[in-house]
Amino acid sequence: MTKGIPELYGSLVFNNRVMRDKLPKDIYRALRKTIENNTHLELDVANSVAVAMKEWAVENGATHFTHWFQPMTGHTAEKHDSFITPIGDGQVIMDFSGKELVKGEPDASSFPSGGLRATFEARGYTAWDPTSPAFIKDRTLYIPTAFCSYSGEALDKKTPLLRSMETLNKEAVKILHLLGKNDVTSVSTTIGPEQEYFLVDKALYEKRKDLIFTGRTLLGAMPPKGQEMEDHYFGALKPRVSAYMHDLDEELWKLGIPAKTKHNEVAPAQHELAPVFDTANIAVDHNQLTMEMMKKVADRHGLVCLLHEKPFEGINGSGKHNNWSMITNTGVNLLDPGRTPAENIQFLVFLMAVIKAVDEYADLMRVSVASAGNDHRLGANEAPPAIVSIFLGDELTAVLNSIENDTFFGKQQKIQMETGAAVLPHFFKDNTDRNRTSPFAFTGNKFEFRMLGSSISVAGPNIVLNTAVAEALRQFYEELKDTPSDQMEEAVHGLVKRAIFNHKKIIFNGNGYTEEWVKEAAARGLYNLRSTSEALPHFIAEKNVALFTGHHIFTREEIYSRYEILLENYCKTLHIEAKTMQDMICREFLPALMEYTDKIASSLRAKKALLPELSCSSQERLLEKLSVYYEEIFQAEEKLEADTAKAEALTEMQEAAVFYYETVLSDMNALRKAADSVEKYLPDEILPYPNYEKLLFSV
Repeated sequence: MTKGIPELYGSLVFNNRVMRDKLPKDIYRALRKTIENNTHLELDVANSVAVAMKEWAVENGATHFTHWFQPMTGHTAEKHDSFITPIGDGQVIMDFSGKELVKGEPDASSFPSGGLRATFEARGYTAWDPTSPAFIKDRTLYIPTAFCSYSGEALDKKTPLLRSMETLNKEAVKILHLLGKNDVTSVSTTIGPEQEYFLVDKALYEKRKDLIFTGRTLLGAMPPKGQEMEDHYFGALKPRVSAYMHDLDEELWKLGIPAKTKHNEVAPAQHELAPVFDTANIAVDHNQLTMEMMKKVADRHGLVCLLHEKPFEGINGSGKHNNWSMITNTGVNLLDPGRTPAENIQFLVFLMAVIKAVDEYADLMRVSVASAGNDHRLGANEAPPAIVSIFLGDELTAVLNSIENDTFFGKQQKIQMETGAAVLPHFFKDNTDRNRTSPFAFTGNKFEFRMLGSSISVAGPNIVLNTAVAEALRQFYEELKDTPSDQMEEAVHGLVKRAIFNHKKIIFNGNGYTEEWVKEAAARGLYNLRSTSEALPHFIAEKNVALFTGHHIFTREEIYSRYEILLENYCKTLHIEAKTMQDMICREFLPALMEYTDKIASSLRAKKALLPELSCSSQERLLEKLSVYYEEIFQAEEKLEADTAKAEALTEMQEAAVFYYETVLSDMNALRKAADSVEKYLPDEILPYPNYEKLLFSV
């Protein structure tokens, strides 16, 4: 690293410091007004910004620009245009206009639209998002943009996220003014997504069709050692991993991404990177960039970064914990309980708004994290269960109980830790423990939504969370708006008390992995949506459609289009997995098993020919066992192939999704069980792909 970290950080970002230096004062003020107040940006301002942005980009080696957007593919999209403009006589100038900055025109029919766009209706638009700073990557100026159709429907994940942020801001400010906080003019949601991932050797990865085509291993027996010894979590970084993490940090810091914490995760070859929190929109953009840079930097080191939720069976999968809070423009965290949470009216109102939102829209919370990959992880003693519940901890639960029952809440005293060693420093322990089994846990001054899968865009869950909380705040406002100021405290107390009574069923501080909790959750009336195929229909439930349309987050058409996109993606994912598995079994595994069986048979014949009286019972038993396995695997593959064909023939997507989950996936599990059982008998030189031992312990 040739530069110090402060100098390196944000060096490739057109951030506020650069804007202040490069823009005329009036243009800078106009742009800041747009960013801070969500006001319209005039074209003359855009033209001035474009000139300054181009000059800065060229100074930093950029030759092209691109509108960078987030379509419904799960990935980002970009088309690169050069700054050059021919001026005749074989010469060019470097040019970039305000029109090019604010608007682009990609082909909307080439991206998933759920029927909103057809091939003959191809026009779409990208529109500059000035709240997320432009940046330079690969000698190209990247301009974060929204993406919509010719008729104005949102075709991306950024547009509804921005809408949800504006909605929550509006409702939060209204209720704060009602509570006497008239100095607050805006409220922002903040996110800190913790990104888990695996690193495997690139040469080994390239020998695994399943990893290449699906991101997870469809076959593979557990090695003698997995994570049983619990020696990987927070363990010393291996040199190759440490070098990768160092380079990754530098690349992210250049882009202004506040990568803060890195460590080994629980499973072998598994790691985590966590940033400092940022405003929701920027945090989503940063997380998309982080996932991209993880893969690019890994390639430089001869590694591959796996972001699938469950790349390896039998060990922990990867999630992405979404740390969420609300911050006022005055710097107040609305979810900070302070020293006396029982007396903090503002905190209690916003806390109960979140609890009410999660209770009433728990099904949407589950939908927001639904994917074929995440289904393998949720509820597998490595991630929260598919049942959405809230962990508050002992202190806050006691506070709510005291309010509900009109009893006195005695402030919990700080307890000094007794470590038993005089040389160790004294410190106070937190009033509340942590619960790793909770899907939605309060962690001091924020909520940690733990159900997200590692590959997901964090936009979707935060759209749901922002909108649901905004609706709860709207209802609270309607209940309190006509209350005289001298009666407000009493009215708020009554509102909070009723909210606790109505929504306490969602609060659970115990072990979410037990069967007892599953039964108790059912008795409480909580959702238990175990699969994506079961969860997705809730997206179009009328109460959820009403939520989104009422706050203008989605139109009804946009909701149904996303429902169709998610269903289609789910079916295609399982279809690709099924076809890949068939290919690996038929073209690789069964021929390898036959080759080994033939070797044993040939050896057996040779021994009997040479020494007829020699006992070869063990070889005979092995030969018989392998032959039985061959038949079992062959028949299981035939069943999978037949059921995959049946799934292909289904035209109704929800029916197809259920069939893929209940039948095709069941077939795949049965086939895998048979293949993995025989894998231990095959020598490395016969097995057609690298085994788990090599994949997990070679880096």
